[in-house]
Amino acid sequence: MSTNEQTIAFIGLGNMGAPMVANLCTKGFSVRAFDVSTEALHNAVKLGCDAATSASAAVSGADVVLTMLPNGEIVESLLIDEQCLLEVIPSGALLIDCSTVSATTSLRVHQHADSLGVQCLDAPVSGGVGAAKAGTLAFMCGGTLDAFAAAQAVLGAMGANIFRAGDAGAGQTAKICNNMLLAVHMAGTAEALQMGVNNGLDPSVLSEIMRKSSGGNWSLEKYNPYPGVMPEVPASNDYVGGFLVKLMLKDLGLAAKAGKASSSKTPMGDQAHALFQQLKDSAEDAEGKDFSSILKIFQ
Repeated sequence: MSTNEQTIAFIGLGNMGAPMVANLCTKGFSVRAFDVSTEALHNAVKLGCDAATSASAAVSGADVVLTMLPNGEIVESLLIDEQCLLEVIPSGALLIDCSTVSATTSLRVHQHADSLGVQCLDAPVSGGVGAAKAGTLAFMCGGTLDAFAAAQAVLGAMGANIFRAGDAGAGQTAKICNNMLLAVHMAGTAEALQMGVNNGLDPSVLSEIMRKSSGGNWSLEKYNPYPGVMPEVPASNDYVGGFLVKLMLKDLGLAAKAGKASSSKTPMGDQAHALFQQLKDSAEDAEGKDFSSILKIFQ
């Protein structure tokens, strides 16, 4: 069976899931999609996929099932506890969970999948909505070598960098380490930019200086938090869209739990967590803005 003859079920069509589905359809995969939002499902049909009437209908007979869901509680409820979706997924199929959840949740999903003969991979992503649209996401995978190999064609249709971090749950651990660092350098970048502006510097000029100097980082390179410096990023659109503050807080909470469980010292991560909590508490709509809006607490 050629790759594009595989039937893909995709559940979760939010800011990240929708462009991921679009890339799968563009690459010739047959995609059945489902989301609890009828608007999101309608938009996905416009991208080229077929709409399923339920999550169970989406995964029935599928070769590969991808999930991109907001949190671990929803993942466990959908796959194991309430909707029991793993019992509907065909034996021998591959489940790829791209949600960012705790390693504990991923281990539970892996164990339940194994008991039912379903291959499983935890594969959270990095790169944001821009990379999801461009098909250049980074996938951080945890699972067996066989599951990782089976996922290559599908993940390659949506991403440019596909890593196997280790066995079950390792992808989630890699993701929360990455996002803790992302929070730290975004907060630091915003702090430095605002200090420069307060002292009379042009944020665009200062950004270019730091980007080309030892302070260079992804936030400066791809996702500048200062409005107007990069026209296509959320900061230049009133921080609408992108990776929401509430999701960053979720990931920083997961990082804090992982740090505590492993007796790791995470003072920078803890400070970033406190800063994003301060941002959330600063305005009623703050948690629904992009995480680069952390700049606002320095203004």
